[in-house]
Amino acid sequence: MHTYLFPGQGTQFPGMGKELYESSSLARDYFERANELLGYSITDVMFYGSTKDLKQTKHAQPAIFLHSYIQTKILGDKFQPDMVAGHSLGEISALAAASALDFESAIKLISARASAMQSLCNLKNTGMVVVVGLFDVIVNNVCKQVDGIVVPANYNTLHQVVISGEMKALDEASQKLRHGAERVVKLTVNGAFHSPFMEPAVDEFTQAIERTQFKEPICPVYQNIAGRPVSGVVEIKKNLIDQLTSPVMWRHGILHMIEDGATEFTEIGPGKFLSGLVQQIDKKVKINTRAKQEPVL
Repeated sequence: MHTYLFPGQGTQFPGMGKELYESSSLARDYFERANELLGYSITDVMFYGSTKDLKQTKHAQPAIFLHSYIQTKILGDKFQPDMVAGHSLGEISALAAASALDFESAIKLISARASAMQSLCNLKNTGMVVVVGLFDVIVNNVCKQVDGIVVPANYNTLHQVVISGEMKALDEASQKLRHGAERVVKLTVNGAFHSPFMEPAVDEFTQAIERTQFKEPICPVYQNIAGRPVSGVVEIKKNLIDQLTSPVMWRHGILHMIEDGATEFTEIGPGKFLSGLVQQIDKKVKINTRAKQEPVL
């Protein structure tokens, strides 16, 4: 069974999508529609913006979604998922790819999500740090020992956990974790995502969810909240809202997909981050770091 994976924030890079725009009329149509729907030129930011420009949540989230979504459309009839999953923001990309959201609804929802989260990023000095080489339970225990708010945000693999919180608490936790970890690295995001700091964004995002028309997806979507397959609209919407302040249970989702018959994984979007995580979780499954794409001219 074939599973498609969609990356989240932090995978953006300057120039992303430019090659797609130049090689495919289908891609150009989607990019231009996105510019119109967003009310500004996201293509200018993606193609010509700096790393700092793309780091901003309000730009990074629609940019990553576009990069992923357009690639699924270029695949056309070759895109036949048995399951899909997305990491954080990528969950909306996965839902759109599985026809639970149309393009316009998805881009508007992502814009609302990014806007709500960006406003919080500007208010407090917060961030995220990836910890590699320690069991997740150890990382969790260290977070509890720190003064201030810092919590596990992404359970990526058994030995890779992202923590999220206020910078002072993050720095203290990082210092403690460096004694046993292989690596402790700050991520290129400007907010404490999947933490209590996102709570003020919940009401605004909930209103955006309620304005958005969802359909049942064409295949199961393994959402981040529990890493379990979901197809009902009510549960999908609730999980999207809860995801703002809850950790991403990525490792659990991959293991559940494998238990349910997944044998092949393809990552669609910028970078190869998720492919690397899958390889660490289970070395036996087949991983396609790029879907074979032929430009639709």
